[in-house]
Amino acid sequence: MRNSNSVVGAALIAAALLSGGACANTVRGVKQDTERATEATAAAVETVDVKSALIADGRVDATNVNVDTIASTKTVVLKGSVITAEQRVIAENIARDQAKGYTITNQLTVVPK
Repeated sequence: MRNSNSVVGAALIAAALLSGGACANTVRGVKQDTERATEATAAAVETVDVKSALIADGRVDATNVNVDTIASTKTVVLKGSVITAEQRVIAENIARDQAKGYTITNQLTVVPK
């Protein structure tokens, strides 16, 4: 009888430890998901801030400029076209000023009208 109680007790302890590990994994997963969502939200804010600044500036025709932000690498990518080389440089500078702490990748092409 004593051995039977020891086996049951050991099984209960093992079950408690295993279920505790599962909870830790769940909490860890929720934390990681929350961090990813926070990064994605911050990246979306950078995208909107840069695009808005390009439109508001007036020196850049931002009609054909797309702004993408990659949260995992903290990179803002400018894609599309502008009508002068000067606008290409201005757009990059505006993005750099707006997205502090982000790397700016300027893939804009110059397509004169």
